[in-house]
Amino acid sequence: MLVEICANSLESAMHAVKAGADRIELCSELGVGGITPSAGLIRLVKKQLNIPVHVLLRPRGGHFTYSDYEFEVMKADILACKEMGVDGIVSGILHPDFTVDVERTKTLVDLTGDLHFVFHRAFDWVSNPSDALKELESIGVQTVLTSGGETSAAIGLPKLVTWQQHTTMTLMAGGGVSPDNAMKFKNAGLNAIHCSGSTFSNTLNIGNKISMNSSKHLVEDQVAVSNPELLKAIIAAVK
Repeated sequence: MLVEICANSLESAMHAVKAGADRIELCSELGVGGITPSAGLIRLVKKQLNIPVHVLLRPRGGHFTYSDYEFEVMKADILACKEMGVDGIVSGILHPDFTVDVERTKTLVDLTGDLHFVFHRAFDWVSNPSDALKELESIGVQTVLTSGGETSAAIGLPKLVTWQQHTTMTLMAGGGVSPDNAMKFKNAGLNAIHCSGSTFSNTLNIGNKISMNSSKHLVEDQVAVSNPELLKAIIAAVK
């Protein structure tokens, strides 16, 4: 069974190798479900690791319906990742009605070329999973990362087993995979699991320091964008 580790740093990536992982998905900011990592991180991970490195292409947290600007960034990031020698791309785009944006996703798949393409957990938001699987298979997606549309892959396991029987793509179980339940996915006949295995370290006593986290930005149904009128007003006030 293939074990993919979601690594959010160089340290995490190196720990994954030492633990015996088959490959990693490299990303940043696990707290929002992962976003595209920096070029520096990608380069260092590729230099240090001897297992395949897939890179998450997600320009921001929140939902999976992207603006034209965001789409251009995603395409540029794929080209940059290919130049850095990554082994696969993890991405995906949905329409506002939660169907797969086949046209745009196909563009990403085509840009990925001979590298492995994984459609990520945006799949767990799709309105009709059976139709979505057929669409993704038809455009060349090789793997779908999914919890079966449930809060954890363990709960979604019956769906994963059923879906796997109707597609040649690999369904990779992800979401709450742990030492306590990992064997369930193998016993059920699945061929891949995905997990981060995260614990927390590097603790610092910040006492009464003001928080640098911004709760107003941690939303999934809206996207924060600089407002030109507000910017003009601020600039005009001091110029």
